[in-house]
Amino acid sequence: MKVILVQDVKGTGKKGEIHEVNDGYARNFLLKKGLAIEGTAQNLYVAEQRRKAHEAKIAAERAEAEELAKKVKGMVLTVSAKAGENNGKMFGSVTAENISTALAEQGIAVDKKKIEIKESIRDFGDFEVLLRLYPEVSAQLKIHVVRA
Repeated sequence: MKVILVQDVKGTGKKGEIHEVNDGYARNFLLKKGLAIEGTAQNLYVAEQRRKAHEAKIAAERAEAEELAKKVKGMVLTVSAKAGENNGKMFGSVTAENISTALAEQGIAVDKKKIEIKESIRDFGDFEVLLRLYPEVSAQLKIHVVRA
């Protein structure tokens, strides 16, 4: 019997997949517990349309991430940080949130969770951070930290 999984089922498949399973397993377990729906022609058509829409959405998100990576590629972002007057040491460090805010001021929206800083930025100067925009799409961003 063909079934369309409504939830992930261990040993059978992931949500949205279409599988051919034994009749007893489908009727007594999958359908009864609401883990799957029967694979009628109409349900199969609806599942196929959802799959196509999902793939189109993923392609659009990936294209948007690649476009953003091209924008950021040669860019040098200036981030200002507060420092003491006497010794000139920076108060705290430059965080992903500071970088995200500075990018937003430039008109580029990047979530702070997507910014990867290898070492904490506690000095003034030039640094590189990695932007993980999408799986398999990342970009290096050069940051110039100056005194506020």
